[in-house]
Amino acid sequence: MSLKILLCVFLALPLFAQTKPKYEVYAIQYATLKDFAVSGLVAGADKERKMDIAMMFWLIRGGGRNILFDCGFYRESFQQQWHPQQYEKPSKALERAGLHAEDITDIVISHIHWDHADGFDLFPMAKVWLQRDELAFYATDAWQGHKRTAADPQDLLGLIKFNTEGRLNLVNGDAQEVFPGIICYTGGKHTFQSQYIGVNTAGGTVVLASDNVYLQENLDRHVPIAATLDGESNLKAQDRMRQLATKPQWIITGHDPAVMKGFPEIAPGVVKIQ
Repeated sequence: MSLKILLCVFLALPLFAQTKPKYEVYAIQYATLKDFAVSGLVAGADKERKMDIAMMFWLIRGGGRNILFDCGFYRESFQQQWHPQQYEKPSKALERAGLHAEDITDIVISHIHWDHADGFDLFPMAKVWLQRDELAFYATDAWQGHKRTAADPQDLLGLIKFNTEGRLNLVNGDAQEVFPGIICYTGGKHTFQSQYIGVNTAGGTVVLASDNVYLQENLDRHVPIAATLDGESNLKAQDRMRQLATKPQWIITGHDPAVMKGFPEIAPGVVKIQ
């Protein structure tokens, strides 16, 4: 091989190294909560308005990984409290997308709430990714003085156990690339340090907002979510999502049933976003 060819190969290596996987992104619905008060989702909404909301998690495939963003819930106490309809355990619902629980390599948890974090131990081969400050707050200060907290004690103990077993990865704040082409962002303030992610796909960047934006109505009206620690921060996060997402419709909200109607269905309750 000539010196010229070797030089060209050497110069091209950084370009190959910078190539990001082009992920595929899917939404999977595993339950419905009937007659949910919209005022609990959209700040200032009419207290008489109600709607059926979708309980979803998201599958990201590519780069040799099968990643879940959030993982639903399954414990009986939540079933008794919330009475979900058309419920299917998340590990079973995943099979509609053609995968089994043991195929999941990683779970990125947006925040500590029961319906997004409870199912982390359903996937036996997965490592979990969670904001360091989210876990630290809800495992310590949130309980001081017998304060009310939406973090489930059993889930917290399970996550700490995962940490002792080397299965928990702590994300250190904003704009952290946890996998090539998948970046975690903070600032939505649904919980103490909730996160959302930007995912590199063949068409551009998809933003999975989870509960940092409950409904498309929050975006359309530029109104904070009702359950936020800081409404102004939540609006700034919405603005940032608009800048990150390649298309406005690629900001995927946490509980809007329109998500399941706005993208191609590949199986019952499974749509391909990109």
